[in-house]
Amino acid sequence: MIIFQGVTKTYKGSQGEVSAIREISFKIDPREFVSLVGKSGAGKSTIIKLLTGEEKPTKGRIIFGSYDVTKQEQDELYRMRRHIGTVFQDFKLLPEKTAYENIAFALEIAGKPQTEIDELVPRALDIVGLGRQAYNFPREMSGGEKQRVAIARAMINNPDVIIADEPTGNLDPINTAEIINLLLKINELGTTIILATHNKDIINSLKRRVISLENGEIIRDEEKGKYILF
Repeated sequence: MIIFQGVTKTYKGSQGEVSAIREISFKIDPREFVSLVGKSGAGKSTIIKLLTGEEKPTKGRIIFGSYDVTKQEQDELYRMRRHIGTVFQDFKLLPEKTAYENIAFALEIAGKPQTEIDELVPRALDIVGLGRQAYNFPREMSGGEKQRVAIARAMINNPDVIIADEPTGNLDPINTAEIINLLLKINELGTTIILATHNKDIINSLKRRVISLENGEIIRDEEKGKYILF
């Protein structure tokens, strides 16, 4: 479960303090699929950074499972982040490693034995439909294929939550649909999905929960929401 309680984040700017988000409160239950929508600067990225502990709130409390994120020391944050997988718009794959090696690397960092790596990586590649591309390098793959590798890497440690931050921003409509369907499949397997996107068509087709942000505040939180911003 994820809980934001009255969370505010301010930054010091040239004109004084600027609020990125103000008095944000919401709860996300396990296995939910939730979309964060809003224009650039609405607060989506700030919420993600606060949830992962990359930033600390100026005010309020953030709970992730058994962790009080606002009180975690750095070593505790590393343990917490093992329960979170992240997918980025620009993939963030290691160019000198194959698809298999990019995914395996996440397991190596977590200290998994080679026998477990040899078992889990092919399974993840099969789930994302890239069994035959296991030994291709990123330069040999399309944008959609690279994002599938990124998703496999995000899910390889069986996280409780996957955060997808504009995962289709660099993809064409066909690959966009495939990536969203893959995230839905992972959600059906029991993983909570938090999707941050500008894509109106995606949101309106999902018919899942939508949290709409504007100027750092929640203006709408609907169970089967649409992309409607003023």
